[in-house]
This record gives sequence, structure tokens and C-alpha cells, in this order.
Amino acid sequence: MNKKKCKVCGSLHTVKNSVRKGVQLYKCQDCGYQFRAGKEVCEDDLWDAYQQEKLTIKELSVRFCMSESTVKRRLHGISRKWVQPPLSGGGFVHLDVTYWGRNFGVLLALDNQTGMPLYMAFVKNETVKDYEDAVSSIKVRGYVIRGLVIDGKQSLFKTFSEYRIQMCQFHMKQIVRRYITLNPKMLSARELKDLVGRLHESDEADFKKDYQGWKTKWKDTIDHKSLHIDGKMHYTHQRLRAAMNSLNFYLPYLFTYQREDCKGMPNTNNKIEGSFTDLKKNLNNHSGLTMENRKRFISGFFLALAESHGMKKQKPR
Repeated sequence: MNKKKCKVCGSLHTVKNSVRKGVQLYKCQDCGYQFRAGKEVCEDDLWDAYQQEKLTIKELSVRFCMSESTVKRRLHGISRKWVQPPLSGGGFVHLDVTYWGRNFGVLLALDNQTGMPLYMAFVKNETVKDYEDAVSSIKVRGYVIRGLVIDGKQSLFKTFSEYRIQMCQFHMKQIVRRYITLNPKMLSARELKDLVGRLHESDEADFKKDYQGWKTKWKDTIDHKSLHIDGKMHYTHQRLRAAMNSLNFYLPYLFTYQREDCKGMPNTNNKIEGSFTDLKKNLNNHSGLTMENRKRFISGFFLALAESHGMKKQKPR
């Protein structure tokens, strides 16, 4: 006779013990443990299907042959909490924050070469202290930071002046376009848009020369003032000047990656933006999550990302 093996003590002294919702239940006569027939769904398989494969509760119920209420209960019992991992080595670090609404965001630091998450924290607002905590934590845990790649928060450039900093060139283009639009009418703005559009393929010396030439050529337009309704003289083309002023500020950090001691440094934050995009695609499939469940989902996402890059698996608390 084919006896069912107890999943707790391993005994074969088991007997049938009623049927519940069409599923045969068994009871161990040695330890008293009651279990059901069929393959037991392990925690990792259920979570991976939920998070990585983006299956809904209903789809999970069908795949694993359990009720939707059981799926919800099983998922709720799975613990996923991010713990800052031990680190070694060094390299260039991507730093950025992404948001869901106004008061909930994730600050992430990635190693440029491997894409491994070095630091993750939930934040309410994008403050300088949040970034300082991230960098400090990475250093304390044994990682040597050769340089930082960030996307434009101006106060960070002074805060991290001890490091080589690369301003993301893609975000620089976006900042300029935000001021002068995608289809500017003024010839001066069009030339600036074209100049910044060639940023990723430019040499530092050539770009600075061309930019200075643009400022000289359009000096009268840039400095032109007109009388406003308040009776005071104001710059006529304020958005053009705003684009220029932003470019002036970030210019010393746009070509850090071309320096001799920064070989291998990227010129954009595309790697971290890609991680955020993948996260949001997965998360958007599960709308209506509570804040607690959302944090658990995000922690699980980055735990899986860390594990996929060969980091030591962290035990949930």
C-alpha cells in the first residue's frame, strides 16, 4: 500500500483524515501533523511567480491549485526585508531616487560594472542627508567609491566634492529641453538644443569651445531686457537664460568620464533607470497594495536582483 509520508517527522504511519474543498487530507499517527495530498508549494516558488512573473492572485490560484484566500494568506506570511549587504571591492556608483506619489520613494545605489544594488532605502523626500547616509553606508561596509554618477540635484555636487562626479548627460539634455521645449522657435534656442543634443558624442574641449562660441554669438539676445508690467526691466528670454545657467552649473561635471583616472565611468544613469523601470513594471501589475505590502514587494525585488548578481543571499528577519 502506498502510504503518504509525514512532512514533519517523516513517518509512514499516516491515514486519510477527511476531505476539504475537494482535497484529501492526511494525519500522521506518530506526531499528529495534518497535511494535504499533492505537491507542497514552497515559499520561494510562490513569491517568484508573484513578483518576477507578475502573476495575479487569480492566476496564482490556478497554477498552484489553491484558493485565492489561501494564496493571499501564504503571500502575507512570506517575509521579504532588505538588509544592507556586506560589500567588497570598489568602482563607480549610480545614485538616484524614484517616487510613487509625493511622499514615498526608493533611494538606490548600484555598482556600475555589475549592476548589483549596494544600498536601498525608503525615503519620503529626496534630501541631501539621505544621499549622505547612502554613501557613508557603502563606504563603511567595505566598498571603495571611485566616483559617483548622479542626475542633477545641485546640492549634491558640493556635498560630494571629494569624489569624481559625473552629471548624467541624458538628464542634462532633458533639463535644457524642459526650458526651451522640443521645438523652439528662436534660432538661438535651436542652436543650443542642437549643441546639447551632440553632448554624448562630444569631446570636452570641443564642446566647451562650441558652447562659448554660442554664448558670444547670441550675447545680445541672452542679455536683452524689456520693460514689464511691474515697471521694472527684466530679461526678455528668461527660459533661454535658465537653460544656459543650468548648463553653466553642470558643465564642470559633464565630461568627468573622459578623464584619465575615470576610465570605465559611464556618462549617464541609464543602468539605475533601467532597474527602476523593471521594478515599476512588476509593481504596476499589482495595484492596490498597502504600504506595508508595497515595501515588502520592493524589498523582494531588490533581494532577487542582488541574488541574481551573485551577492550572498540575505536571510529575512
